Amino acid sequence: MKHRPAWAPDEVDIERPSVARMYDYFLGGSHNFPSDRDLAEQAQKAFPDAPHVVRANRSFLGRAVAALCALGVEQFLDLGSGIPTVGNVHEIVAARRPGARTVYVDSDPVAIAHASVLLRDRNGVAVVHADLRDPEAVLHEAVHAGGLDLALPVAVLLVSVLPFIPDEDDPARIVAAYRDATIPGSHLVMSHGTNEYRPKQVGDVETVYAKTTQPGVFRGKAEIGRFFEGYDLLEPGLVDIVHWRPEPEALRTDPLGGDVARYSLIAGVGRRLV
Repeated sequence: MKHRPAWAPDEVDIERPSVARMYDYFLGGSHNFPSDRDLAEQAQKAFPDAPHVVRANRSFLGRAVAALCALGVEQFLDLGSGIPTVGNVHEIVAARRPGARTVYVDSDPVAIAHASVLLRDRNGVAVVHADLRDPEAVLHEAVHAGGLDLALPVAVLLVSVLPFIPDEDDPARIVAAYRDATIPGSHLVMSHGTNEYRPKQVGDVETVYAKTTQPGVFRGKAEIGRFFEGYDLLEPGLVDIVHWRPEPEALRTDPLGGDVARYSLIAGVGRRLV
């Protein structure tokens, strides 16, 4: 019988790799199991730049949240938030919009356990254990347990989450449900892997992730763009992730030399129309 760390909830199958824990591993975190690390290394063999992609994704999240704070957004619903790590949404929000609210949602028990401990005494932050594929249940908990006010604008964050929602679960319907539950002036923040640059490599990655609790799928830019139906894209639009409002000197110091094919990641932020 394999050793189970004291921090691992009893219901967690430590033999089955988790997308959230693999992400934690790529970010240098410690809340993952051998099964997660083994499969993450397989994914990296298929797509060697995976750790850089994950960090670029995290950086985009920070830039997008900061931009929305500057626009006056005071409620953030982070769907598929994952295991807490450096640059959490609530930390960015607290530094820029004191008094704003962040609600984290995830279905992974490890992510929820650690977020709950980390945020136990934080004002303006709540953690919801739910499956984002059930918007009605998520929003009920986000309102009644998380303190979200749907009468006010909400920023819905779906950062590298939709690749793990298969077509049979109708991701467009799911996104639309969150859009329709929020008022005009709300926002959608999204990043998504694309299969348009390196189809063979991303196909190999999809094969690896098929062994996890949430198999992944890359999509084309046009298909990704349709998730923003009902939103007006903020500048610079739907672009390669390293080109979404990069920090000064970021492209010059980019570890992948700004090669968008090596990232194969698309990102955008939209404002809900009337």
